[in-house]
Amino acid sequence: MEEVRAPWLRHYGNVPAHLDYPQGTLYDAVKRAADRYPDVRAYDFMGYKATYARLIEQIQRCARALRAIGVRPDDRVTICMPNTPQAVILFYAVNCVGALANMVHPLSGEEEIAFYLNLSKSTAVLTLDQFYPKFAAVRARTPALRTMILTSVRDMLPPLKKVGYALTAGRKVPRVPADADVLWWNDLLKKGDAYTGEYQCARGAEEPAAILYSGGTTGTTKGILLSNLNFNALGLQTIAAGDCVSVGHAMLAVMPMFHGFGLGVGIHTLLMCGGSCILVPQFNVKTYGKLLHKYRPNYIAGVPTLFEALLRSESVKDVDLSCLEGIFSGGDSLSIELKKKVDAFLQAHGSREQVREGYGTTECVTASCLTPRRFHKEGSIGIPFPDTYYKIVTPATHDEVPYGQVGEICISGPTVMLGYLDNPKETAQTLQLHEDGRVWLHTGDLGNMDEDGFIYFKQRLKRMIITSGYNVYPSQVENVIDSHEAVLMSTVIGVKDKYKMQRVKAFVVLKPGVEATEDLKEQLKAHCARYMARYAVPTEFEFRDSLPKTLVGKVAYTVLEKEEESRATTTC
Repeated sequence: MEEVRAPWLRHYGNVPAHLDYPQGTLYDAVKRAADRYPDVRAYDFMGYKATYARLIEQIQRCARALRAIGVRPDDRVTICMPNTPQAVILFYAVNCVGALANMVHPLSGEEEIAFYLNLSKSTAVLTLDQFYPKFAAVRARTPALRTMILTSVRDMLPPLKKVGYALTAGRKVPRVPADADVLWWNDLLKKGDAYTGEYQCARGAEEPAAILYSGGTTGTTKGILLSNLNFNALGLQTIAAGDCVSVGHAMLAVMPMFHGFGLGVGIHTLLMCGGSCILVPQFNVKTYGKLLHKYRPNYIAGVPTLFEALLRSESVKDVDLSCLEGIFSGGDSLSIELKKKVDAFLQAHGSREQVREGYGTTECVTASCLTPRRFHKEGSIGIPFPDTYYKIVTPATHDEVPYGQVGEICISGPTVMLGYLDNPKETAQTLQLHEDGRVWLHTGDLGNMDEDGFIYFKQRLKRMIITSGYNVYPSQVENVIDSHEAVLMSTVIGVKDKYKMQRVKAFVVLKPGVEATEDLKEQLKAHCARYMARYAVPTEFEFRDSLPKTLVGKVAYTVLEKEEESRATTTC
């Protein structure tokens, strides 16, 4: 197998290149796994199973079909799908023909869809039949779009489940007009059968492969351009840092494919190493326990709110988790207390493992730092992945701060993005060449590093609360609140105050059966006063049954901030 020095390192000759990465594409990486493990199960979707040999056949057939409908190298193809075989197959087929996959959440609104299609200049899109009305509504405003490919969940179901789907959920799907200008999935594949020309495009590791999007909780949405190297390096790093990934072992792939965590770890890492993906199209707390019972996966991954939901779910109370070899939390900050509760839950249900927190940004695909297996330091998000470097700097500078001091987290390594799509200004602000000769990703997140190299995340730079001139870190306040015996989880925000500039307010979800009373609010305030400075203690506690979430399940604290702003305006 031909290999080259990682292009990231090659571009900066003064940096010692100690790791080699395979030259080639995402498809090439999965093809190598298929050549080695042709009879291993690659994925399972509601009873429909495919081996690696079968998966490669499906990808190649789809790649021929893409060429047949005119998709060419460097074209962009939008995939607006839940976790289904069609999404996996098309993702690698797009890569095989040298095009770029533009990953979009299927629950996006019409205006968001128009934005994603136009920013990427997508020439084709794949989505479910149930989402057809949204795409039809914006099609006239997306001039680059030539082909709309529609599929149904039933297209990849076993025969009996196809019948069941048609009689239940399928009945609720609006009919697509008979004269609609669409290409159905099965008709697309037939075009692949008839295509006899060359379809595979040789691409380099450093060339672009996919577009993901930022801005889930803060900031303006930006397209993040990621290369083949970014994904393939991530896979190799995750396998090494995970220290638990084995051929044939299965991941319950709940995190969605439009998200770096779901795509990079839940799908590509597993398929690079001969693992198996149990594709879950939609997360549901009530059915999650059934999935754990049925499939007995070796790995599960999710955002903290997923684990919080599990602790409240009746469906997992008697589940045997001795099958678990890796439990990963990412996408948002896992509080110290929630980790303790999850670890206790795992132990009580037969698992020898702890939940392992990771940290990263979509600008480096997903995680770039992970808690070591069966070891952690309280409050730490772990140590950097192999061949990934972390630096803590004074915000708005390149000046590294001493161990233990809080500053902006910067990352350098082979998973760092190529840049923001058609946005050189934002790219230049985020990717900066430092005096050490490396390009560093300025994350906009605050944290610190100890003398052992363990990283501690505080929160986003923009989320820091300034009250009476003091800096308050919401995650630290949340950790204290979550440690109270009555609390399941909390979120803290800054609310405008004409005297203090901002005051601290906490939104609290209580454990099942705990009554929300004014007395409990006073208890929480007293509890906080015991563990933190007076200025950091929330002046107000509001009980909620649940907290607002982003499309990937992160706590959407900006929604709470907007609610407070609206409330203040109304009061005035």
